[in-house]
Amino acid sequence: MLFSVISFAMIFVDHRSDVLNPLRFTLGVAIAPVQYVADIPAQVATWSQSSVLSRSELEEENARLQSEVLVLKRRVQKLASTVAENTRLKELMNASDLVDDQVLIAEIIGVDPDPYRHEAIVNKGAGDSVFVGQAVLDAEGLMGQVIEVGPFSSRVLLISDISHGIPVHVNRNGVRAIAVGSGKLDQLNLIHVPDTADIVRGDLLVSSGLGGRFPKGYPVGVVTKVEHDPGQPFAVVEAKPMANLDRSRHVLMVFSEESRKLVPLLFGAAEPQSDQEPQAEQKLTSEQEPVTKQESPAQEVTDGGQ
Repeated sequence: MLFSVISFAMIFVDHRSDVLNPLRFTLGVAIAPVQYVADIPAQVATWSQSSVLSRSELEEENARLQSEVLVLKRRVQKLASTVAENTRLKELMNASDLVDDQVLIAEIIGVDPDPYRHEAIVNKGAGDSVFVGQAVLDAEGLMGQVIEVGPFSSRVLLISDISHGIPVHVNRNGVRAIAVGSGKLDQLNLIHVPDTADIVRGDLLVSSGLGGRFPKGYPVGVVTKVEHDPGQPFAVVEAKPMANLDRSRHVLMVFSEESRKLVPLLFGAAEPQSDQEPQAEQKLTSEQEPVTKQESPAQEVTDGGQ
């Protein structure tokens, strides 16, 4: 009861005057540690709850960010592919500017799975005026020639195929040679090169235009190996193709007037012979007829003698 009276008295005095301010300050300082200790359980509970919520939120956010990273990586890869393709197309357009002949841009849509046949399929055919024997090149150099033409696609024989050969000459001094495929995409062989020929490593080989199949002056390869054997009449010469035979996606198909004029002659050379065969048979028959007529008088003379 006494404590209650004292409490009410102190409340009344504190409300009416500032006499008890020093005492209140002193008591506040003394009680502060107790207040902090008493608040520890509440703080621990709040921290635990926030920690649990923060961990789950972090896990969800981490999963979401990982998904976004995968999407962004895919976009970056697609963008990188687009940029690379754009660069290749720019190089191809620059190469087409350097080509004097008319060209047609085509895309490689398939390759021969046979490792011993180096052939590719492009998405241009007879409807695009593509013809057999047409030269094909990429932004770096000659790739091959068309060997089969369909309505909407064509088959190209690469210069690295073992059945392919192209007349070339050394750009430095004009020494002529024949570059044939070795069956390897990164190697060409020069055949029948005299041992005394002036060919060294690093020489640029360009198409000579002999035969009219390939236009003159297009890069074919760079000499990578030259071996001279005193006991052999010919040197061993190897070259690396300038064209990216295993990487190019877009190519140029060259419309050369010389090739257009020469290809019908090359592929139609056998037809006139077949047309001449009946004439030859007819001529032979006409030459044999007089012989038959001459036998009859001989027989009459013989019969008359008898």
